[in-house]
Amino acid sequence: MSEETLTETIHSDFHLNIQTVNNTFSKIHDFMTRVFDIKERKIGIAFIDSITNKDIVNGRIVNEIYKLDYKDSIIDIPIANISVTDNFKKIYSGIIDGKVAIFEGNSNIAFLLDTGLFETRSIKEPDSEKIVNGSHDGFVESLNKNINIIRNRIRTPNLKSEMLSVGGGSITTNVSILYLENIANQKVINIVKKRISSIELENNLTPGKLEEFIEDNSFSPFPQILETERPDRVVANLMDGRIVILVEGSATASIMPVSFFSFYQSPDDYNSRFILGSFIRVIRLLGFFISITLPSIYIAIVSFHYEVLPYELVTNIKSSLEYVPYPPVIEALIMQLTLELLREAAIRLPTSMAQTVAIVGGLVIGTAIVEANLVSNTMIIVIAITAISSFTVPIHEMSSSIRLLSFPMIFAASMLGLVGIVVGLMFLMIHLVKLESFGAPYFAPLGPIRMSDLKDTLIRVPFWKMKNRPSTAKPINEKQSTGKKGWAEDGE
Repeated sequence: MSEETLTETIHSDFHLNIQTVNNTFSKIHDFMTRVFDIKERKIGIAFIDSITNKDIVNGRIVNEIYKLDYKDSIIDIPIANISVTDNFKKIYSGIIDGKVAIFEGNSNIAFLLDTGLFETRSIKEPDSEKIVNGSHDGFVESLNKNINIIRNRIRTPNLKSEMLSVGGGSITTNVSILYLENIANQKVINIVKKRISSIELENNLTPGKLEEFIEDNSFSPFPQILETERPDRVVANLMDGRIVILVEGSATASIMPVSFFSFYQSPDDYNSRFILGSFIRVIRLLGFFISITLPSIYIAIVSFHYEVLPYELVTNIKSSLEYVPYPPVIEALIMQLTLELLREAAIRLPTSMAQTVAIVGGLVIGTAIVEANLVSNTMIIVIAITAISSFTVPIHEMSSSIRLLSFPMIFAASMLGLVGIVVGLMFLMIHLVKLESFGAPYFAPLGPIRMSDLKDTLIRVPFWKMKNRPSTAKPINEKQSTGKKGWAEDGE
């Protein structure tokens, strides 16, 4: 038999099988094999000690092996998850996943017993997505735990969870695709599965890398996949017919297809009265326009169109700019870059030190830079409002994208004034309307116009009035409520 065949298919030679596994996992200090001679039969086990449950291995598997009679089968060992294989690749993959491989003399099959024990942190509220109203839990780095959290909220056999092994060569990562079979569109599911299955990467797969492989336009500044650590957000999107991807070793869930407005919606909107939820949503969308246009509008007015301001305000701005040695565009760039440096420093430092950096950056540096006539007072106010507006976005990735967009708008305003801003916004809107997320229009329901979806976009109406699910995900079951209060018809 050829060497290639020996490395692929289990041989009936017991010692050759044990030797093959030992050779593959050589130089791994915590890999172990044990051989038992029990009642004229040879049985061998192989496992990685650091990722297997020692209580199960020693207390159940080994004890049960000693109890086996000559006619008993390994499959009779009382372990919940036992699989049979005749392929070495599946054995290697199983051992790496924390399973125990069992070989038997004169047999060309092996058994994989699930004894995996991977340490994970406890469930807690995600730091990147603060929760005002609702459940205060978040995903962790265990794929099974995350699926458990979702199934605890959606208890139906229609919640499907398909497991894919993604990667290339000997390095693969488990990826779970979740969807509601009675709501999600099968065509969209097939598109997602096809794109994920096509990934060939000999590296660890993370949600960020996965997003770059499967999104429609990797060069767009706008994210086309919504990433979140909040289970309630994932459950709400599953109910709308969207698809969720979980990656082993990551606490982030990826949701698709999504629209631009999905990033400005939060589960907190539905846990408060609809009037308040609508007001907060309008504030977030207003923050988007302020973040990308306020510095550029200031530059355009000061440099080209100061006549649109009242005389008193022009006088105040002029006095603050009198001793600044360079044009407003340089001021804006200095302050924007300084703000980004402070933001990045605050993220990387421990929490206690980050607060100190924020105080020093906001008060000491801000005051000093104005007194040194490097930046005007008005520009400090403009940049501060811009920064606060960018923080209103519930999803961090979209917040970063809109901060990035402010730079080309600043350059356009410095060259063409308000005309440059209009041209920049025009190109931005064209890009948003052309963009798609897994076949769904990214700027829907405004581009194209979908009147039924407007009930839950710029504002939200009472939930009982949302008769249909959003059409972005193309659900096969659009109806989610009757569109009225049932008890009101009874005259109560």
